[in-house]
Amino acid sequence: MEKKLGVYSVIASLVTSIVIMLLFYVLAMQKVSTNPVDYKSVDAYAGMVYVFILSMIVSASIWPGIIEKRLTKK
Repeated sequence: MEKKLGVYSVIASLVTSIVIMLLFYVLAMQKVSTNPVDYKSVDAYAGMVYVFILSMIVSASIWPGIIEKRLTKK
């Protein structure tokens, strides 16, 4: 069960981080297109990396507990 917990946690963290990163990308590109003088696309890409790393850190601490509870219920 310990191996499954690790694999499921990594997958859940990656999926969560990618979804949050894509949401950030969409919102950041809207901001870049409406205000190209103040914001550049490089800012959006750097923000995507930052959001991905930060969401991986947070989700890596949240998902194992949730998945462990679900696996032990069965």
